[in-house]
Amino acid sequence: MKNKSMKILAVGCLHGDLTQAKRLAEQAQKESVDLVVFAGDFTQSERHTPGLFKVFKEKGLNLALIPGNHESPAFAEAIAKKYGAKFLHGYYARFGDVAILGAGSANFGIFGLSEDELYYLLKRSADKVKGTKKTIVVTHAHPSGTKIEMDGRFFGSDGISQAIKKIQPAIAISSNIHEAEGIEDLMGSTKIISVGKQGKIIEV
Repeated sequence: MKNKSMKILAVGCLHGDLTQAKRLAEQAQKESVDLVVFAGDFTQSERHTPGLFKVFKEKGLNLALIPGNHESPAFAEAIAKKYGAKFLHGYYARFGDVAILGAGSANFGIFGLSEDELYYLLKRSADKVKGTKKTIVVTHAHPSGTKIEMDGRFFGSDGISQAIKKIQPAIAISSNIHEAEGIEDLMGSTKIISVGKQGKIIEV
């Protein structure tokens, strides 16, 4: 993949919608997507819909995922192992000149993490991929201080914002806020993108 663009389909908050998963799998195959990234909340309170990831694997697609606030990291990791997906929560994956870092869960709720933990998970992975040409950060919670907060309606994560400012990735993807799907912003030179169940194809 060196010296060519990478095409990613970023998806968030599917909440077990198998019909939409089938549509997205077909789109990803049709548009020759290199990787499908799930930015959390693929279940509804850890009630997994059978076949949700299988429809992507049947089309030979590469998958990566993080947990949201509806599934625990342990549950998400088990799903990743079952379907051969890259588990990015606290880890990273390299695809040629592109490194993708992940921090799932959120800064609230039953599976919530502290701001320090969210920052640490991203910074730890970033330190291991220094020198990579392009870096992408994938989180479930959105960074604070961006348009995704929708004028204060939905508070973001200070820990994630601090990590983005420190790491300076090319792109930072988040989901969680259904109403904010499609909103984009800038944080320094980083493009901030909020995705949802409709999915968004991103080229890097």
